[in-house]
Amino acid sequence: MTGNISLTSMDAASDLPQSKNQFAAILQGEILVETRSHSAWGGAVTAQMYLPLGRSHVWQQLTDYPRWVQYFPDVRRSEVLNTKDGLTQGCKRLYQVADKSFLFLSLQVEVYLNVLEVSGQRIQFLLEKGTFADFTADLQLQDCSMGTLLTYTVQATPLIPVPSVFIEQAMKLELPANMRTMRRVICGNC
Repeated sequence: MTGNISLTSMDAASDLPQSKNQFAAILQGEILVETRSHSAWGGAVTAQMYLPLGRSHVWQQLTDYPRWVQYFPDVRRSEVLNTKDGLTQGCKRLYQVADKSFLFLSLQVEVYLNVLEVSGQRIQFLLEKGTFADFTADLQLQDCSMGTLLTYTVQATPLIPVPSVFIEQAMKLELPANMRTMRRVICGNC
């Protein structure tokens, strides 16, 4: 990659409705989830949760990428690699390995990601190479009430052809569980 890396827009984060009931549910600890198809063999999901901590504290926790093994139980390894020549400021390379079980398959997933950061606001993960045909994730932080609203959007297509409806269902179940774990680790008892 060269120095002209830029954040791409992912529209799903702004499409999740925010009615009064949903806002109240988020503040009480619910995780709102919306899935959609991404490709014939992929899926996409957007999840939102509230963290009763300031955005700068949440940012510090999220950008400690080796700690992601605590947030996502399937992730066995998460490490920041040496920065590639030409990457712009706020960009990192990340290597992650996870064990995934899907239907009757058990797979090891390996990805090299370019990580683009807008300090305190947004982290975008872009697939460089790995065991996906495509993968992007976008994590956004916003001040909300007395804490932080975290919106996490993931879209992926595995190399193994699996109908998107199954991928979407797996994402719909897995991402909220991972986000609950993330909240527990970041907040302690909150």
